[in-house]
Amino acid sequence: MSDVFMHNSHRLPVTFARGEGVWLFDTNGKKYLDLSAGIAVNCLGHNYPPLVKAIGEQAAKCNHVCNYYQNDTSMRFAEKLAAACASGGMKNLFLANSGAEANEAACKIARKYSLKKYGPGRHTIVTLRGSFHGRTITMLAATGQDNFHKNFGPFTEGFVYIPSNDIEALEKALDAQTVAGLLIEAVQGESGIRPQSQEFIETAARLCAERDILLMFDEIQCGMGRTGTFLAFEQYRYGGKPIQADVVTLAKSLAGGIPAGVVLAGEKAADVFEIGDHNSTFGGNPVAAAAGLVVLETVNNPTFLAEIARKGEKIMAAIRDWNHSAVREIRGRGLMIGIDIDREAWPILETAIARAGDKNYGLLILSAGEKTLRLLPPYIISDSEIEQGLAVLRELLT
Repeated sequence: MSDVFMHNSHRLPVTFARGEGVWLFDTNGKKYLDLSAGIAVNCLGHNYPPLVKAIGEQAAKCNHVCNYYQNDTSMRFAEKLAAACASGGMKNLFLANSGAEANEAACKIARKYSLKKYGPGRHTIVTLRGSFHGRTITMLAATGQDNFHKNFGPFTEGFVYIPSNDIEALEKALDAQTVAGLLIEAVQGESGIRPQSQEFIETAARLCAERDILLMFDEIQCGMGRTGTFLAFEQYRYGGKPIQADVVTLAKSLAGGIPAGVVLAGEKAADVFEIGDHNSTFGGNPVAAAAGLVVLETVNNPTFLAEIARKGEKIMAAIRDWNHSAVREIRGRGLMIGIDIDREAWPILETAIARAGDKNYGLLILSAGEKTLRLLPPYIISDSEIEQGLAVLRELLT
């Protein structure tokens, strides 16, 4: 391992050189089945031919155009992305380069919306315990996990946390006199793959509508098809109809491995930002947009999304059928799966890569908390590759 990097990541002892589909190969030629997808980033796997082609073709034309101007590739991407999210109520968008940046923009939109309409004092953003919204100072403040807060205070003021799926706490927290927005993940990722209940999301939608509080969904990890629908919150309903959001954020899988993020706005929030309110040097980068177009054209397809849901059910059903004494609980939606186990998760990750050799392949899995394994495989994983991965995972837990 190189000492040139700061010691801010607990890195496993492997260095990758190339990838192919759902497989990665290290610098010694050893092979690993990737059930992590770079923490939900490489949704179409590694070296996906249409993605490689689109990136190369765009790089040969232009790598970057600053935000003084428009770029044809970025315009096509923005138009298609807005259309893909229209069923969730989205009207327009701002292209960024990361999830944290997209969430920062969402909070700025909520605060300005309330300030312009109601005046000062109505600026609080409500988030959930167990949430994760990014690592900037403000997004750490938004993140409802105390372990992320150590050493970095004081934080940006104006964030309040409530427990997930707690209707009473939600009703109390959404004070129409002080709250600008509610920022939630339909399925929390970093705290162990924890979906919100239908009743909780429906109540949130009702209260936000009644009290004119912006309903904002962080779909950084659970969006872009990860849960079997294009947006995870599309699986919830309010008043018998699909949920309509005021603001949505996306990143991770958005460009299939190229850094990209976006904040999308519904009708209430579409005209909040004015010239000079917000921007990003790399936002709307043409190479990222070219990659994003491939992801959109591949993933935003009913048959493709149904396959994601089917594969996720296959994985969860197989693990339940093990009736393994080490497995305490399994949760998930689509290819976003959390497995609570009876031991520390990190040693399992170490053993999973250490088994790679001349005859064996390693396995790349993730943790989410001390005793939870997290599976976020590429969408293109085949049934036989799922079975290969599950065979190793069962072996690791024995």
